[in-house]
Amino acid sequence: MLGFTLIELLVTVAIVAVLARGVLELTVLSVQRTREHELRFALREIRTAIDAYKQAAAAGQIPIRAGTSGYPPSLAALVEGVPDTRDPSGKGRMHFLRRIPRDPTHMDRETPDAETWGLRSYASSADAPAAGDDVFDVYSLSSATGINGIPYKDW
Repeated sequence: MLGFTLIELLVTVAIVAVLARGVLELTVLSVQRTREHELRFALREIRTAIDAYKQAAAAGQIPIRAGTSGYPPSLAALVEGVPDTRDPSGKGRMHFLRRIPRDPTHMDRETPDAETWGLRSYASSADAPAAGDDVFDVYSLSSATGINGIPYKDW
């Protein structure tokens, strides 16, 4: 006759609980890694578009007002596009992004994608980023810290 004692059942349940906890921790870590990968990609995409806008402004391909930095006035300008001075018809536009990527660490799904990012103007310092007349850089508004120990806002 096969039977289990109470101690054998308790040991088995304890082993299963330890294994389940380990699987849960690995799943949470995997989800965090995925979000961090998406964050790196989104930051790279936006920063590349900002740099392309600045290069186009420096090359005279897009009109800029005197006394401005040559950086885009908003993230929306990267998507909406700006007049292309090389187009003789005057109807051409240069676009730098198809859409503004969402910050994957921002949990409020009701917030528009552009508002999930913190904006730093050319006039603000890296230590105290602040929005201004242009968009020199973006950063995550999340107060969380990455797996590497660096806060997402400092990426």
